[in-house]
Amino acid sequence: MCGVLAILFAGFTFARPAITLASLILLFGAFAFADGVLNLIAAVRSGSQNWWAMLLAGMFGVGAGLLTFACPGLTALSLLYFIVFWSISSGLVQVIAAIRLRKEIEGEWLLALAGVLSVIFGIFLVAAPGAGALGLLMVIAAYAFVAGFVLILLGFKLRALGNDGLRHTAA
Repeated sequence: MCGVLAILFAGFTFARPAITLASLILLFGAFAFADGVLNLIAAVRSGSQNWWAMLLAGMFGVGAGLLTFACPGLTALSLLYFIVFWSISSGLVQVIAAIRLRKEIEGEWLLALAGVLSVIFGIFLVAAPGAGALGLLMVIAAYAFVAGFVLILLGFKLRALGNDGLRHTAA
């Protein structure tokens, strides 16, 4: 579900390049909050020993979303650092989770790839803080599209793994 939301966010952003900075702030807040809530739900439903990684990612997302909604008048630079913190912290948690899950699931590299993309995205934003709001918007949209696609692929892998497990128990 997070992957679909990310791709929808990217599509809307590419379709409306003249979006205002205030709209960007609210869109980012909604995306980070939704991603966090879905990660919290996944952590609660998880039967894995590594539920805490999803819980942490969820807390980072919800926190970034709430902070964004609480302070909508922040400057673009402040928003940039909110995005950097969220992107790098959630990316690191995803990489750690992928490493820990490598013995439990196949396709864990997709989760690691999504995490690495998040970290690279955050580092890119720190390296180029003077980028205009429109440029930042396009980078965010590109990141959301790629990360969303990778997360959808991971979802299909996990669904297939779950279906295989059901077939084995029914036999």
